[in-house]
Order: sequence, then structure tokens, then C-alpha cells
Amino acid sequence: MALPKATDHRLTYADYRKWPAGERWELIDGVAYARAPAPTISHQTMIGQLFRQIDQALDGASCRALIAPVDILLSAASDADDQATTVVQPDILVVCDPAKVTENNIHGAPDWIIEVLSPATARHDHLTKRALYERAGVREYWLVHPVDRVITLYTLKDGIYGGPEIAEMAGERSPAIFPEIVIHWQAILEKLPDSSVGSAEQHA
Repeated sequence: MALPKATDHRLTYADYRKWPAGERWELIDGVAYARAPAPTISHQTMIGQLFRQIDQALDGASCRALIAPVDILLSAASDADDQATTVVQPDILVVCDPAKVTENNIHGAPDWIIEVLSPATARHDHLTKRALYERAGVREYWLVHPVDRVITLYTLKDGIYGGPEIAEMAGERSPAIFPEIVIHWQAILEKLPDSSVGSAEQHA
């Protein structure tokens, strides 16, 4: 479970970069949240296969797909990196504005974010990060549920996400903001390990 790191002051990206390299944390409004331990093979396979399809679909486009770990700074655009108090590492992101991309991080909201859920992070991704991504202006947010084989989709309209769409992980699906990207779910599911996704994900 993503639990806040105990502290008596508001943390910044400068603090974040001093923590041990082997630990994974995120900052939300100056509060640190520990990332879950190393995910399962099924979880990583899902991320890898989704990324592969998205990256191939964007070949030659100005937008680029990136895969975790990549630091996304969602503080005010005027903030210097070290002053940023919100830093996240979504599983997959697509960013189209080259001005947001630096060698070390992404400064500003990506256009599309995907989080592949595990029991340890599901509540955090559904509630805390959904509210954060809405506030930051992420145009589309997908939560992929490997156990239930469904996806929860949020699309930004007039600055808010509104109610989610729940869709089965079957057939084909394109993000609303990128109709040219087509996700072929069966090709992804066929790559998952033979063992039960459900039993494996319980240890994510």
C-alpha cells in the first residue's frame, strides 16, 4: 500500500532526489508516498505490451510514449525543479508538448496516463491520483485492472473528468484523444504468464 512518509515539513523534489536509489517514492503536495514493492510478472507484462503497442502507433508522430520510472513534475510551471512538491511515476504516459520534456524529467501534465493496478496501489490510483491528474490537466487517464480484465477510463472535459467509463478488456480500444492508437487486448492477454493473473496479482 502507498503510505505517506512521516515528515514534519513539506517535501520537495530536492528532498526526493536525495533518497536511496533503490527506493521508489512519489510526492503529492509535499507528502511522500512509498511505491509498492517490485510488481509481478503479469503486471510488468501488461505494462510492457501496452507500451509496445502505443509506442509503435506513435512512430513518426510528434507525441512520445514513455514507461516508468520517469519523474513527472506536476507543480506550477513557474516552479524550478527543486521546488516542485508533486512528483509522480505513472506506469505509462504519452506527452505531446516537447517543451515539457527534459533529459531528467517531464515538467507538466502528460496528455495521457495509464496506471496498471495491483491490490497495493489500487485505492491510491483510483482516488488520490485521479484527483491529482484531473487538477493537473491530464487529458485522459486509464486504470487497467488485470485481475478483473476491465479498464476504467476518464476523459477531461471542461477541466473535470466526470463519471468514469468502465470497459471490458476485449477486442480493440482507442483513447478518446488519440483515435489513431488502437489497443488490441487479445494480443496483450496472450502474452501473460500461463498462471492465473488473479492469484499472481495478489502478491503485487
